[in-house]
Amino acid sequence: MNTLLQLQALDLRIEAFKAREAEIPKQKNKFDIHRKRLADEIAEREEMCKRLVLEQRECETDIEQRQTQIAKYDQQLFAVKKNEEYQALLHEMEMLKKQISLKEERILATMVEADDLEARLEEDKKRVEGELAEIERQCAEIDRELAEARKEREALEEERRPLAKQADPELLARYDRIRTSMGGGRAVVPLNVETCSGCHMRVLPQVVNELMAGDKMHACAHCGRILFHRDNYEDPSAAGEAQAD
Repeated sequence: MNTLLQLQALDLRIEAFKAREAEIPKQKNKFDIHRKRLADEIAEREEMCKRLVLEQRECETDIEQRQTQIAKYDQQLFAVKKNEEYQALLHEMEMLKKQISLKEERILATMVEADDLEARLEEDKKRVEGELAEIERQCAEIDRELAEARKEREALEEERRPLAKQADPELLARYDRIRTSMGGGRAVVPLNVETCSGCHMRVLPQVVNELMAGDKMHACAHCGRILFHRDNYEDPSAAGEAQAD
């Protein structure tokens, strides 16, 4: 029983480290979200810059087309003979020149906006670079914590192997079956006066007396856990919990 209790103390610690190993990587989830937000932020800024450049090129193309049309109307002026046609061409040319003027103003405005956006983009990139560096630092710390937990768990597993060989094979197999069926936790529990401290169900008086005397080994009739009396055995896992508390 003493060997079994020592094994259980190790198994509970191993179990705790496995839980830590499962939970620690989840801390990175928030950083993945943060990285995506930063990437989306930069992508949005870059897209805005691209849209301004595209608009500027479209304006330049539009101006070229209108200038070409003005040149055609200018040539047609020499061919028309009626004043009404002449005035209509002049009117069309004037309208095209006004449209060109508006497009040129828009080009100047987009150039100013683009300069401002590019300056802000550079500032954002530097800020994001700093934030990403901090994220990487914290992720590296999480990786170190995970590696440390894994190392401690493996050390405990090494410590467990020779101890398991000292246990009665039949009792050890029974212990392992109980832990497996419960998905971990305690397979060996003390009496709590007249009840099982695992499931809190009442134990038969005869079983209580035999456990107190240390004559026989019993399992709880309700949950199947192996029972012992605190006066007869020291529980290392209970001492560890008291120290943690």
